[in-house]
Amino acid sequence: MSGPKTGTLRVPGATLHYEVRGTGPVLLLIPAGAGDAAAFDQVAPGLADQYTVVSYDPRGMSRSPLDGPLADQLVEEHSEDAYRLLDLVSPGGEPAYVVGCSSGAIAALDLLARHPERVRLAIAHEPPLVELLPDAAKQRAFFAEVREAHRREGLGAAVAVMSAGTGPAESDAPPKEEKEAAVELPPRPAEVLDRMMANFPYFLEHILCPFTSYAPDVAALRAASERLVPAGGRDSHGLLLYRPAAALAELLDTEVMDFPGGHSGLSEHPEEFTEALRETLSRR
Repeated sequence: MSGPKTGTLRVPGATLHYEVRGTGPVLLLIPAGAGDAAAFDQVAPGLADQYTVVSYDPRGMSRSPLDGPLADQLVEEHSEDAYRLLDLVSPGGEPAYVVGCSSGAIAALDLLARHPERVRLAIAHEPPLVELLPDAAKQRAFFAEVREAHRREGLGAAVAVMSAGTGPAESDAPPKEEKEAAVELPPRPAEVLDRMMANFPYFLEHILCPFTSYAPDVAALRAASERLVPAGGRDSHGLLLYRPAAALAELLDTEVMDFPGGHSGLSEHPEEFTEALRETLSRR
């Protein structure tokens, strides 16, 4: 199978790198965390037989440079980037399918809230919207501590703090050998891994706290709730990064749709995740 068609899009304050595969209704994929368009390399080809699959590097990530110095990011700017990308790939205004993971799910929710006419269905997989939780202040402080750990001691310390606060309790975690046997991540080219690793400082410093402290427009999401699927990982129940999806579903009087794996199910189980996406999208 040939690779994706690539292009660039000028947006206020940045230039976006984007990739397009397949034909059919537009399916926009918004990556999580330090990821870029390549985060969907294991998923997009399997959907390109039915959809025009569009993925991209969010502003400031990888091949989407900012015009000026690095700065804290606004969810609204990231969702406007997605809106402009939809205008580019679907200039007739046809509503698109949108899938976002983690911080990308937050951008997808803001896109749906502010431009519902452009979204046919949004799947928001584990958006870390801690403002929806009763212990929001505690969780804001936790993400701030992750950022401070990065400032004090570097990436390794930040990852350790993040894992301790978002993963299962030590007593609930599977034995190391069982976990390693259960999840064998698909290989990625070294160039892709290096690129995403280079994004981590920017993510930890300028995206993590602004995005997790974002308060969604619940009224707007409720008005568009028939076009929204709050999603989570089957292995994430009860964990911090699953709880906001459950809270959002409760506010919208719906249920969380569980996908294979945990918060990183997209990377851990790409084939099963693709099939779950295909099934969910086919219902609309």
